Amino acid sequence: MKVTPPITPVSRPTTQPRPNRSGREFEFTAEDFAEVRRLIYTHAGISLSKSKEDMVYSRLARRLRALKLTRFQDYLRLLKTGDGAEWEPFVNALTTNLTAFFREAHHFEILKDFLRTRRQRPITLWSAAASTGEEPYSIAMTALETLPDAANVVRILASDLDTQVLERAREGIYALDRVAKLGEARLRRFFLRGTGSREGLVRVRPELRAMVHFFQLNLLDVQWPIKTPLDAIFCRNVMIYFDKPTQYRILQRMKPLLKADGLLFLGHSEAIYHAADLFRLRGQTVYVHAEASMARACA
Repeated sequence: MKVTPPITPVSRPTTQPRPNRSGREFEFTAEDFAEVRRLIYTHAGISLSKSKEDMVYSRLARRLRALKLTRFQDYLRLLKTGDGAEWEPFVNALTTNLTAFFREAHHFEILKDFLRTRRQRPITLWSAAASTGEEPYSIAMTALETLPDAANVVRILASDLDTQVLERAREGIYALDRVAKLGEARLRRFFLRGTGSREGLVRVRPELRAMVHFFQLNLLDVQWPIKTPLDAIFCRNVMIYFDKPTQYRILQRMKPLLKADGLLFLGHSEAIYHAADLFRLRGQTVYVHAEASMARACA
Protein backbone atom coordinates (compact mmCIF):
# COMPACT_ATOMS: atom_id res chain seq x y z
CA MET A 1 0.00 0.00 0.00
CA LYS A 2 1.29 3.40 -0.94
CA VAL A 3 1.56 5.78 1.94
CA THR A 4 1.33 9.50 1.25
CA PRO A 5 3.94 11.34 3.28
CA PRO A 6 2.57 13.94 5.64
CA ILE A 7 2.60 17.49 4.37
CA THR A 8 5.11 19.62 6.21
CA PRO A 9 3.43 22.90 7.09
CA VAL A 10 5.10 25.94 5.57
CA SER A 11 6.35 28.31 8.24
CA ARG A 12 4.97 31.80 7.90
CA PRO A 13 7.19 34.80 8.45
CA THR A 14 6.80 36.17 11.93
CA THR A 15 5.74 39.74 12.46
CA GLN A 16 7.82 39.98 15.64
CA PRO A 17 11.04 41.99 15.27
CA ARG A 18 14.09 39.79 15.46
CA PRO A 19 17.22 40.85 17.28
CA ASN A 20 20.06 41.60 14.91
CA ARG A 21 23.10 39.37 14.75
CA SER A 22 24.82 41.32 17.51
CA GLY A 23 22.04 40.39 19.92
CA ARG A 24 21.08 44.04 20.35
CA GLU A 25 17.51 45.21 20.32
CA PHE A 26 18.29 47.89 17.73
CA GLU A 27 20.72 47.70 14.86
CA PHE A 28 23.65 50.01 15.59
CA THR A 29 26.11 50.23 12.74
CA ALA A 30 29.64 51.56 12.68
CA GLU A 31 28.28 54.47 10.65
CA ASP A 32 25.67 55.20 13.36
CA PHE A 33 28.35 55.22 16.05
CA ALA A 34 30.58 57.47 13.95
CA GLU A 35 27.70 59.91 13.51
CA VAL A 36 26.97 59.94 17.26
CA ARG A 37 30.65 60.70 17.93
CA ARG A 38 30.57 63.52 15.40
CA LEU A 39 27.37 65.04 16.80
CA ILE A 40 28.41 65.00 20.46
CA TYR A 41 31.80 66.45 19.53
CA THR A 42 30.25 69.23 17.45
CA HIS A 43 27.57 70.04 20.00
CA ALA A 44 29.42 69.60 23.30
CA GLY A 45 33.10 69.16 22.47
CA ILE A 46 33.09 65.67 23.98
CA SER A 47 35.55 63.36 22.25
CA LEU A 48 34.26 59.79 22.54
CA SER A 49 36.82 57.05 21.99
CA LYS A 50 36.04 54.02 19.86
CA SER A 51 35.93 51.92 23.02
CA LYS A 52 32.72 53.70 24.11
CA GLU A 53 30.47 52.03 21.54
CA ASP A 54 28.67 49.75 24.01
CA MET A 55 28.14 52.60 26.45
CA VAL A 56 26.74 54.84 23.70
CA TYR A 57 24.40 52.11 22.47
CA SER A 58 23.11 51.31 25.96
CA ARG A 59 22.35 54.91 26.87
CA LEU A 60 20.84 55.99 23.58
CA ALA A 61 18.75 52.83 23.25
CA ARG A 62 16.74 54.19 26.19
CA ARG A 63 15.97 57.30 24.16
CA LEU A 64 14.78 55.17 21.22
CA ARG A 65 12.41 53.28 23.52
CA ALA A 66 11.14 56.49 25.10
CA LEU A 67 10.48 58.00 21.66
CA LYS A 68 9.04 54.71 20.30
CA LEU A 69 11.60 54.59 17.51
CA THR A 70 12.90 51.36 16.02
CA ARG A 71 16.01 52.50 14.18
CA PHE A 72 19.05 54.54 15.16
CA GLN A 73 18.93 56.16 11.74
CA ASP A 74 15.54 57.66 12.64
CA TYR A 75 16.89 58.91 15.96
CA LEU A 76 19.88 60.57 14.33
CA ARG A 77 17.59 62.13 11.73
CA LEU A 78 15.43 63.52 14.55
CA LEU A 79 18.50 65.14 16.12
CA LYS A 80 19.59 66.75 12.89
CA THR A 81 16.24 67.83 11.45
CA GLY A 82 13.88 67.97 14.42
CA ASP A 83 12.89 71.00 16.48
CA GLY A 84 15.98 70.80 18.68
CA ALA A 85 14.19 69.46 21.76
CA GLU A 86 16.11 66.18 21.69
CA TRP A 87 19.57 67.73 21.95
CA GLU A 88 19.31 68.13 25.72
CA PRO A 89 18.34 64.48 26.42
CA PHE A 90 21.00 63.37 23.91
CA VAL A 91 23.77 65.25 25.71
CA ASN A 92 22.45 64.27 29.15
CA ALA A 93 22.54 60.61 28.12
CA LEU A 94 26.17 60.72 27.03
CA THR A 95 27.67 62.71 29.90
CA THR A 96 29.14 60.90 32.89
CA ASN A 97 28.61 62.33 36.37
CA LEU A 98 30.98 60.65 38.79
CA THR A 99 31.44 62.81 41.87
CA ALA A 100 31.68 62.79 45.65
CA PHE A 101 31.95 65.19 48.56
CA PHE A 102 35.55 66.37 49.07
CA ARG A 103 36.80 64.27 46.17
CA GLU A 104 40.58 64.72 45.87
CA ALA A 105 40.67 66.00 49.45
CA HIS A 106 44.09 67.68 49.12
CA HIS A 107 42.52 70.32 46.88
CA PHE A 108 40.31 71.52 49.72
CA GLU A 109 43.27 71.84 52.07
CA ILE A 110 44.97 73.98 49.42
CA LEU A 111 41.75 75.97 49.05
CA LYS A 112 41.68 76.65 52.82
CA ASP A 113 45.19 78.09 52.77
CA PHE A 114 44.36 80.08 49.64
CA LEU A 115 41.19 81.60 51.13
CA ARG A 116 43.09 82.78 54.20
CA THR A 117 45.27 84.91 51.92
CA ARG A 118 42.41 86.65 50.11
CA ARG A 119 42.08 90.26 51.15
CA GLN A 120 39.75 91.57 48.45
CA ARG A 121 36.05 90.98 48.84
CA PRO A 122 33.89 89.44 47.50
CA ILE A 123 35.59 86.13 46.73
CA THR A 124 34.16 84.34 43.70
CA LEU A 125 34.83 80.69 42.90
CA TRP A 126 33.62 78.65 39.92
CA SER A 127 32.84 74.94 39.84
CA ALA A 128 32.76 74.31 36.09
CA ALA A 129 31.50 70.72 36.32
CA ALA A 130 29.11 70.84 39.25
CA SER A 131 27.32 67.56 38.49
CA THR A 132 24.90 66.72 41.33
CA GLY A 133 26.36 69.40 43.60
CA GLU A 134 28.93 67.60 45.74
CA GLU A 135 31.85 69.71 44.51
CA PRO A 136 30.34 73.21 44.90
CA TYR A 137 28.87 72.30 48.28
CA SER A 138 32.28 70.99 49.36
CA ILE A 139 33.76 74.33 48.30
CA ALA A 140 31.08 76.17 50.30
CA MET A 141 31.72 74.03 53.40
CA THR A 142 35.45 74.69 53.11
CA ALA A 143 34.84 78.43 52.89
CA LEU A 144 32.56 78.44 55.95
CA GLU A 145 35.09 76.42 57.94
CA THR A 146 37.88 78.83 56.96
CA LEU A 147 36.41 82.35 56.97
CA PRO A 148 34.07 83.64 59.69
CA ASP A 149 32.25 85.88 57.21
CA ALA A 150 32.20 83.39 54.30
CA ALA A 151 28.40 83.34 54.04
CA ASN A 152 28.49 87.06 53.19
CA VAL A 153 31.65 87.35 51.12
CA VAL A 154 32.08 84.06 49.22
CA ARG A 155 30.02 83.38 46.09
CA ILE A 156 30.22 80.07 44.26
CA LEU A 157 29.20 79.72 40.62
CA ALA A 158 28.32 76.13 39.71
CA SER A 159 27.68 75.10 36.12
CA ASP A 160 27.20 71.87 34.24
CA LEU A 161 26.18 70.74 30.79
CA ASP A 162 23.64 68.21 32.11
CA THR A 163 20.36 69.84 33.17
CA GLN A 164 19.13 66.76 35.03
CA VAL A 165 22.03 66.65 37.46
CA LEU A 166 21.78 70.40 37.98
CA GLU A 167 18.20 70.01 39.16
CA ARG A 168 19.31 67.43 41.71
CA ALA A 169 22.14 69.74 42.78
CA ARG A 170 19.73 72.63 43.39
CA GLU A 171 17.58 70.39 45.59
CA GLY A 172 20.64 69.40 47.62
CA ILE A 173 19.12 66.10 48.76
CA TYR A 174 21.40 63.09 49.23
CA ALA A 175 21.23 59.56 50.59
CA LEU A 176 22.97 59.09 53.91
CA ASP A 177 25.60 56.84 52.37
CA ARG A 178 26.67 59.74 50.11
CA VAL A 179 27.56 61.87 53.15
CA ALA A 180 28.62 59.14 55.60
CA LYS A 181 32.34 59.97 55.33
CA LEU A 182 31.88 63.65 56.16
CA GLY A 183 31.82 63.06 59.91
CA GLU A 184 29.18 63.85 62.47
CA ALA A 185 30.30 67.45 63.06
CA ARG A 186 29.90 68.39 59.38
CA LEU A 187 26.62 66.53 59.11
CA ARG A 188 25.17 68.48 62.04
CA ARG A 189 26.48 71.82 60.80
CA PHE A 190 25.67 71.61 57.12
CA PHE A 191 22.78 69.13 56.66
CA LEU A 192 19.22 68.51 57.79
CA ARG A 193 18.21 64.89 58.39
CA GLY A 194 15.04 63.63 56.78
CA THR A 195 12.21 62.06 58.78
CA GLY A 196 9.17 59.98 57.89
CA SER A 197 9.11 59.40 54.13
CA ARG A 198 12.47 61.21 53.95
CA GLU A 199 14.15 58.84 56.39
CA GLY A 200 17.64 57.93 55.17
CA LEU A 201 18.05 61.23 53.32
CA VAL A 202 19.72 64.53 54.19
CA ARG A 203 19.36 67.99 52.70
CA VAL A 204 21.94 70.75 52.48
CA ARG A 205 21.03 73.57 54.86
CA PRO A 206 19.55 76.72 53.27
CA GLU A 207 22.49 78.93 54.32
CA LEU A 208 24.88 76.65 52.43
CA ARG A 209 22.65 76.44 49.35
CA ALA A 210 22.37 80.23 49.34
CA MET A 211 26.11 80.51 48.66
CA VAL A 212 25.88 78.52 45.41
CA HIS A 213 24.39 79.72 42.12
CA PHE A 214 23.68 76.82 39.73
CA PHE A 215 23.28 77.34 36.00
CA GLN A 216 23.51 75.33 32.78
CA LEU A 217 26.59 75.94 30.65
CA ASN A 218 28.08 74.27 27.63
CA LEU A 219 31.80 75.06 27.67
CA LEU A 220 31.60 75.32 23.87
CA ASP A 221 28.99 78.10 24.04
CA VAL A 222 30.01 81.25 22.18
CA GLN A 223 29.42 83.31 25.31
CA TRP A 224 29.76 82.40 28.99
CA PRO A 225 27.56 84.28 31.48
CA ILE A 226 30.54 84.93 33.76
CA LYS A 227 31.74 88.50 34.06
CA THR A 228 33.09 88.69 37.62
CA PRO A 229 36.85 88.12 37.99
CA LEU A 230 37.33 84.73 39.61
CA ASP A 231 39.57 83.87 42.52
CA ALA A 232 39.65 80.17 41.67
CA ILE A 233 38.26 77.77 39.08
CA PHE A 234 37.55 74.10 39.72
CA CYS A 235 37.48 72.33 36.35
CA ARG A 236 38.24 68.83 37.55
CA ASN A 237 37.76 65.67 35.51
CA VAL A 238 36.38 67.63 32.58
CA MET A 239 39.36 67.97 30.27
CA ILE A 240 39.56 64.18 29.87
CA TYR A 241 36.43 64.35 27.70
CA PHE A 242 37.97 66.84 25.24
CA ASP A 243 40.72 66.50 22.70
CA LYS A 244 43.78 68.71 23.10
CA PRO A 245 42.71 71.50 20.68
CA THR A 246 39.37 71.80 22.52
CA GLN A 247 41.13 71.76 25.89
CA TYR A 248 43.39 74.58 24.76
CA ARG A 249 40.47 76.72 23.54
CA ILE A 250 38.61 76.28 26.84
CA LEU A 251 41.69 77.11 28.92
CA GLN A 252 42.32 80.10 26.69
CA ARG A 253 38.85 81.41 27.57
CA MET A 254 39.24 80.66 31.28
CA LYS A 255 42.52 82.49 31.65
CA PRO A 256 41.20 86.09 31.42
CA LEU A 257 38.38 85.21 33.84
CA LEU A 258 40.86 84.14 36.53
CA LYS A 259 42.54 86.81 38.63
CA ALA A 260 46.28 87.17 38.14
CA ASP A 261 46.93 85.42 41.46
CA GLY A 262 44.06 82.95 41.14
CA LEU A 263 44.17 79.15 41.14
CA LEU A 264 42.97 76.59 38.60
CA PHE A 265 42.18 73.13 39.99
CA LEU A 266 42.21 70.15 37.59
CA GLY A 267 41.63 66.44 38.14
CA HIS A 268 44.43 64.09 39.18
CA SER A 269 44.49 62.37 35.77
CA GLU A 270 44.61 65.59 33.77
CA ALA A 271 47.72 67.33 32.47
CA ILE A 272 47.85 70.45 30.31
CA TYR A 273 51.47 70.60 29.22
CA HIS A 274 50.25 71.59 25.77
CA ALA A 275 48.91 74.82 27.34
CA ALA A 276 52.08 75.80 29.22
CA ASP A 277 51.88 79.26 27.68
CA LEU A 278 48.58 79.74 29.54
CA PHE A 279 48.96 77.93 32.88
CA ARG A 280 51.85 76.45 34.79
CA LEU A 281 51.68 73.70 37.40
CA ARG A 282 52.01 74.95 40.95
CA GLY A 283 51.74 71.45 42.40
CA GLN A 284 49.21 68.68 43.12
CA THR A 285 47.22 69.40 39.92
CA VAL A 286 46.79 73.05 40.87
CA TYR A 287 47.75 75.61 38.24
CA VAL A 288 48.45 79.34 38.11
CA HIS A 289 48.82 81.87 35.31
CA ALA A 290 51.95 81.15 33.35
CA GLU A 291 53.06 84.75 33.89
CA ALA A 292 52.60 84.48 37.66
CA SER A 293 54.73 81.34 37.71
CA MET A 294 57.46 83.02 35.67
CA ALA A 295 57.39 86.12 37.90
CA ARG A 296 58.01 83.98 40.99
CA ALA A 297 60.87 82.20 39.24
CA CYS A 298 62.50 85.54 38.41
CA ALA A 299 61.98 87.06 41.86
